[in-house]
Amino acid sequence: MWQILAVAAGGAVGCVSRLVISEGIYAVLGRSFPYGILTVNIIGSLLMGFLATLIINKLELGFIWRGAILVGFLGGLTTFSSFSIDTVQLMQEGFWFKAGIYVLASVAFCLAATGIGIYVAERFVH
Repeated sequence: MWQILAVAAGGAVGCVSRLVISEGIYAVLGRSFPYGILTVNIIGSLLMGFLATLIINKLELGFIWRGAILVGFLGGLTTFSSFSIDTVQLMQEGFWFKAGIYVLASVAFCLAATGIGIYVAERFVH
């Protein structure tokens, strides 16, 4: 139960952080390109690599802290960070082909799913 609450709290902070950071970037650079989300995706990926290594390998923090920071906060900030750490881990373990398939499948299927969701919402939801 404590781990669930920790993930929820971390997620709330991550989501608010995503909003604040992305809107700040958009205020400066405009909305002609998704600079804000690209920025949080890059920051989240950097933080995932750094914090996962630090928390798991160096500090050996417990499951509650791992859940709050890695799953909750970074998951709320961006799910791209989870995608990135999974891909890098596959590459570090020598599974280059599997990492490539994961990247291609993630991008292709997520874009397709988004397109399908938009299509369904535009056509069938009134």
